[in-house]
Amino acid sequence: MTVRLIDLSHVIEHGMATYKGLPGPHICDYWTREHSAGFYEDGSTFQIGRIDLVANTGTYVDAPFHRYADGADLAALPLESLVGLPGLVVRHSGPEIDVLAFEGLDVAGKAVLVHTGWDRHWRSDAYFEGHPFLTAAAAQALVERGARLVGIDSHNIDDTRRRTRPVHSILLGAGILICEHMTNLAALPASGFLFTASPPRIAGMGTFPVRAFAAVPA
Repeated sequence: MTVRLIDLSHVIEHGMATYKGLPGPHICDYWTREHSAGFYEDGSTFQIGRIDLVANTGTYVDAPFHRYADGADLAALPLESLVGLPGLVVRHSGPEIDVLAFEGLDVAGKAVLVHTGWDRHWRSDAYFEGHPFLTAAAAQALVERGARLVGIDSHNIDDTRRRTRPVHSILLGAGILICEHMTNLAALPASGFLFTASPPRIAGMGTFPVRAFAAVPA
């Protein structure tokens, strides 16, 4: 079967802000091509890059360890939870995404991706304020109905106006992964695609950027 790959990740760029108050990534050369030229006699040159970033940068996946000290970290996640998941898109335009948004949908075993269109504000001050989010009741319903992963193209899956994070707590407590700061969900069909968002296999971390994408039948 021929498939079309659709990228759902933001580009990570030097100095960009994903969250206010967190440092942006520092991207630079560790080895420049000019420096490396002295090590080879055949004209070969190489660039070795270096990046210093907080884990919550760009489009990323949260594992249970992000919220719970005894939860699975990135290294413990099975590939089956990250690669080739049947996908489902839920389109919602309001700020509060409640249970009714998922009514009548078969979410069992699926990556449920919430398309709000908020990614249009990426890299602007508007991105951080008044963003769409899931309610605790919606998160609980997704747990009860067997969702495998929940993603959103917004600043946070929780309401950041409050000093609580019930959606993270409910989903990660049930072993359901979260993918935040997605983009390009408008390009996806409502269903019938496979979703992948795989971070490096790092022990002792619960969050890391991913190259999220969908494989859609052509």
